[in-house]
Amino acid sequence: MEKLLRVNMSNLTVKEEKVPEAYKDLGGRGLTSRILLDEIDATCHPLGEGSKLIVAPGILSGTKCPNSGRLSFGGKSPLTGGIKEANAGTPLAHKLASLGYKAIIVEGLPQGEGYHLLHISDAGARLEPAGELAGLGTYEFNSRVRGRYHEKIYCICVGPAGERKMANAGISCNDPEGGPGRFAGRGGLGAVMGSKKLKAIVVDTGKTFDAPVVDKEKYSEASKKFARILRENPVSGEGLPLYGTNVLMNIINEAGALPTRNFRYGRFEGASKISGEELSARAKARGGVGAPTHNCHPGCVIRCSNIYPDENGEALCSPIEYETAWALGANLEIDDLDVVARLNRICNDLGLDTIDAGGALGVAMEAGIIPFGDGQAAINLLEEVGKDTPLGHIIGQGADTVGKTYGVTRVATVKGQHLPAYDPRAVKGIGATYAMTTMGADHTAGYAVTMNVLKSGGYVDPLKAEGQVALSVNLQVATAALDAMGLCIFVAFALLDNPDGWPTVLDIWNAKNGDNHSIDDIMEMGRQVLRVEREFNRRAGFTPAHDRLPEFFRREPLPPHNTVFDIPPEEMDQMNEQFNMIK
Repeated sequence: MEKLLRVNMSNLTVKEEKVPEAYKDLGGRGLTSRILLDEIDATCHPLGEGSKLIVAPGILSGTKCPNSGRLSFGGKSPLTGGIKEANAGTPLAHKLASLGYKAIIVEGLPQGEGYHLLHISDAGARLEPAGELAGLGTYEFNSRVRGRYHEKIYCICVGPAGERKMANAGISCNDPEGGPGRFAGRGGLGAVMGSKKLKAIVVDTGKTFDAPVVDKEKYSEASKKFARILRENPVSGEGLPLYGTNVLMNIINEAGALPTRNFRYGRFEGASKISGEELSARAKARGGVGAPTHNCHPGCVIRCSNIYPDENGEALCSPIEYETAWALGANLEIDDLDVVARLNRICNDLGLDTIDAGGALGVAMEAGIIPFGDGQAAINLLEEVGKDTPLGHIIGQGADTVGKTYGVTRVATVKGQHLPAYDPRAVKGIGATYAMTTMGADHTAGYAVTMNVLKSGGYVDPLKAEGQVALSVNLQVATAALDAMGLCIFVAFALLDNPDGWPTVLDIWNAKNGDNHSIDDIMEMGRQVLRVEREFNRRAGFTPAHDRLPEFFRREPLPPHNTVFDIPPEEMDQMNEQFNMIK
């Protein structure tokens, strides 16, 4: 039986609850957002007693459906002040679902100073003192926690940034090898977890694919078909497995949409030096594991992750994603992949989102604190976060805080969250997503790069305003449904290109629960997620004025295309109105 696990940090109690009927068909982002709307005051302080952290595997997690191992975390963001969902690919999604947990609700604030661990096993769940494990970086924590228990446990944890309640703190999850680099990074949810004095959730079970399935034969048949669809797609079956997500570096650079020197230019001369092709070649030359051979969770057939080795062949960090290579590379005019990797490892160890960390460093460079292109200076400045200095706290709060502290106006944030690795003046569909999504600037909320650049499922000219808002909204709806299912966003390429894609996902869903849903039920699920999230943000005080890009994107032409972001705000507002009332 599926159940909710309610963890009250005020009185240090843990109890299991029956899943309400209203939550029966929800999972992942659909469930985290719904519980937040139902249970917390949207005006509460994100780090206060009234705030909650929700952890939920997807509807299909815990099964052998390909690429269904995404674990959602939800809360009120200390970065944006609105609703937030961030997810990570990790074995923990499968394991929690296999133990029957539909969601974990962490609430309240402890009275004492000590941190705690939530230990979950086949026998149940309990809170334990974290003791000497508090204060550790994620690498040492994961090593030492296995000494306390055993080698085959998996952990969700926060690093020092989360314990210090920094607004850019993410939540670390294990990869299949037990590494800490799978992050629900965006929006500062690590600070929410840290405010609860919950250092980690330790999951101790041998179960991985034990979630119940009603029609096992139909489920197996549909899952195998879905795997074939993913492998036959040129993006999910060839490009991503070959070079990982960083295959995009050269592609986006060629498209003139790679934000360079804090969004001044659309091309970076050193892009090839920090690309997926270079990463794979260097990893192989050093005897490490390149992108084609690593996955973030069991059951992934795309395998786009990587383990990057240092000069001695020892694992330095895992993974270096495209967004990270951009944020800590082209964005700062750094073209040394080893420097990017070291910055990435610092972020992983401290528990920082790499996108906003790169954004914070870029704004610091804009302010003249360190020069653009100086890799060692960037490393030194990021290490201030770990030293717990005043400057480190400013950097750890993210790009928006750095800009406000130093009077910098060129800060690429929406709702307080830094833009990812696509300039909205050259990929206007993703610009619409940045502005409109409930999440703050977030490419994964509606990945218009699919049709704007990669031409998956069609083509919408990325340099023209026409058609971009409708493209973004349709992708936001579909993505919300994928997030609820627990499916990786990279299955979207195959779903857009192959007419059998969505019907196969539908067959998997119906076979799992013995239901008779339709394709429109999937899309209505996505629409309802957006309605719930917009209602939360409305209650939190958000208005259409928050759905805007920084003004320099409308005023400054971007080389080499010399275009500005010119989608009318009124068009975005009118499209968003359809999500302004929940059902």
